[in-house]
Amino acid sequence: MPTARLPPVQKKYEEGTSVLPDGLPVPERYWAMAAILLGIALSVLDATLVNLALPDITRHFGASPAASVWVVNAYQLATLGLLLPCAKLGERVGYRAVYLVGLAVFTAASLGCVVAPSLPLLAGARAVQGFGAAGMMAVNAALVRLTYPGAVLGRALALNSVVVATSSVAGPSIAALVLSVASWPWLFVIQVPLGVVLLWIGRRALPHNPPRVGGQPLRAIEVALNIAMFSLVFLGADAFGARRGGAPDARMLATGAGLLALGLAVAWVYVRGQRRQAAPLFPVDLLRIPVFALSMCTSVTAFAAQTLAFIALPFLLLQGQGRSHLAAGLMITAWPAAVVVMAPIAGRLVGRHPAGVLGGIGQGVLSLGLLCLALLPARPADWQMALPLVLCGAGFGLFQSPNNHTIVTSAPLPRAGAASGMLGTARLTGQSLGAVMLGLIFSVVGVEGGGPAIALGLASALAAASATFSLCRLRA
Repeated sequence: MPTARLPPVQKKYEEGTSVLPDGLPVPERYWAMAAILLGIALSVLDATLVNLALPDITRHFGASPAASVWVVNAYQLATLGLLLPCAKLGERVGYRAVYLVGLAVFTAASLGCVVAPSLPLLAGARAVQGFGAAGMMAVNAALVRLTYPGAVLGRALALNSVVVATSSVAGPSIAALVLSVASWPWLFVIQVPLGVVLLWIGRRALPHNPPRVGGQPLRAIEVALNIAMFSLVFLGADAFGARRGGAPDARMLATGAGLLALGLAVAWVYVRGQRRQAAPLFPVDLLRIPVFALSMCTSVTAFAAQTLAFIALPFLLLQGQGRSHLAAGLMITAWPAAVVVMAPIAGRLVGRHPAGVLGGIGQGVLSLGLLCLALLPARPADWQMALPLVLCGAGFGLFQSPNNHTIVTSAPLPRAGAASGMLGTARLTGQSLGAVMLGLIFSVVGVEGGGPAIALGLASALAAASATFSLCRLRA
């Protein structure tokens, strides 16, 4: 692709409709997708990449384990709180601009993590990284919608789903590989050249959407309320998972209840004000669309089930079944491998069969696989463990692409940014919910008391609820 040539600028939106060309021509389309997919992989990977390095970071700075957790929490809170503001900003100034600024901020913050002289400054750099990741995640699906023709959009979103699913579980493996030959700062060093290369590709390949004229501007008070709502609910739910010894920490339970109550109060004030706007920051206008709302419920419960299982499985394999780290890692790989195989197939089925049916079947298969894992004997054979994991991955792969396609396309094109932001919000909300649920289970019954099996049973119930939400879309 000539470096001096940018993709053609698409025409302006008409009132309530769009006259945008149907995707980018080849080969510009492939360059644009490379920038989108590699960027989303980088941001999703970074959410889990640091987990394995927390003990090393704790020793390096002489900090407590509780304080080092903020290296992870700062990233998650910044990303979750800023997804929707970045999505609305994309609608007003262009998705391409928000994506590239987010990528630039992420890359610069990665360098900041490398040179951070203290744990608070490292956590601050991670928060800035989360801000950059929010810029990329918020407009990711909207850029895909502008890049690919509508006839093959399902396949493009399937490819996006494969990258997200693979990146979500690849973080610990990549971190283990890096940490086996280098110290923890190298986890951030490798992100800097990748970010620079992606910026170079993105500036030349990403599609344009014209800035939106008129409408409600992005107001600081709304952004503050959005951040406060997600942060208070996240921190309150996280406090419920705190424990002292083997029992729940009563003081943290009280703190968690207070934070949750305050977060819900902020949410009531915030959402009430958003209902009066035509294109609100928190997209209550899209949630009034039954298919969109049911798809969001499907996504949140599905990712909660997936995260609950992903975090519980290492405890089951390592402590419950006595497997080695290598054997456990290879066994868990069966899940993402099945997603990689199934997601492109699901992408080809989009448009041929209702998304409600595909999602319902996929989540039903996921629920069955998780139930089989929960009911395994104490020392199962390898095939008894691998087969349910393949079922889980195949079910999740069948659900994700059609569900993402419905979320993105059920919104009017001028609100594609809001739909894209809600796609990421649903995933992060579900993942946070699953992690909190596992913390509560381990607080009450512990790992040795059957906690992993209980967690997998609850994950099966969540997947069944997700299947129900998906099937309800047939009536909507």
